[in-house]
Amino acid sequence: MTPYLNRPANRHVNSLLWIFGFLGLLLLLDLVLPIANLFFTSNWTAASAALRQPEALQALKVSLRSSGIAILTMTLLGVPLGYLLARAKLPFQRFWIALVFLPMVVPDLAGGILLLRLFGPYGPIGHPFDARNIALTNNLFGIVLVQMFVSAPFVVASSLAGFSSVDSELESAAGTLGDSAWQVFCRVSLPLAWPGIFIGIILAWIRALGEFGATLVMAYNPHTLPVFLWVKFESEGLAGAQPIALCLVLLAVIAAGAAMNLNRFTGAADVLAPVGKATKWEN
Repeated sequence: MTPYLNRPANRHVNSLLWIFGFLGLLLLLDLVLPIANLFFTSNWTAASAALRQPEALQALKVSLRSSGIAILTMTLLGVPLGYLLARAKLPFQRFWIALVFLPMVVPDLAGGILLLRLFGPYGPIGHPFDARNIALTNNLFGIVLVQMFVSAPFVVASSLAGFSSVDSELESAAGTLGDSAWQVFCRVSLPLAWPGIFIGIILAWIRALGEFGATLVMAYNPHTLPVFLWVKFESEGLAGAQPIALCLVLLAVIAAGAAMNLNRFTGAADVLAPVGKATKWEN
């Protein structure tokens, strides 16, 4: 409570913030300097020309199309799963939640091998399709499978956290007023949980767009932007890969900026509400 933060306490808090600020700055430099160096040292004219090449444009289209399909599918499936984990009393509930987080800690290349063993032409799911000349790898479908595997945990985890933060008494009150379970979900649960879910969706899309390792194993063709970046690096070195890297970073920056600016429509600013509390300590 702010009344207990008197002047002497404020001085202690300010000194603590200076120390933490210095420590945080060291990490911030590691996070920001590589991106700043890319922006300030890139030849933007040459990069623009390189990105207009047919191969680069094709890779950009593949990445945007596949990540768009993946994020729609993840949202359609991940939000209900997050609600189920938050509200249902499931046996071994911690186990199911751990399974959701598991793909986040599996190395990318290992994840690609797991998917290839399952959906590849000799896998238990891929083989019946391959016998009918339907490939699940090295195509757009394979890319979407990879992107969902590595990114869906962000959607499910944010949905789980969002719905868990909703007061169940509000849902019960809506139910006593005659709303069905579906109406309670649409009118109460989802709007209140949406700010956190929205941030998770944006993070999932950025993660899907930048996926490389598992895609390299599961669906090398058609090239996504990260795979095309690797191809250019192998053939032309840093000079050839830099424009593609710049494009990927710009897409991530645009997505993050859009997420922050859309908070007026989604309520995503509520997720950052603790940031605003820091200003009270300065008074």
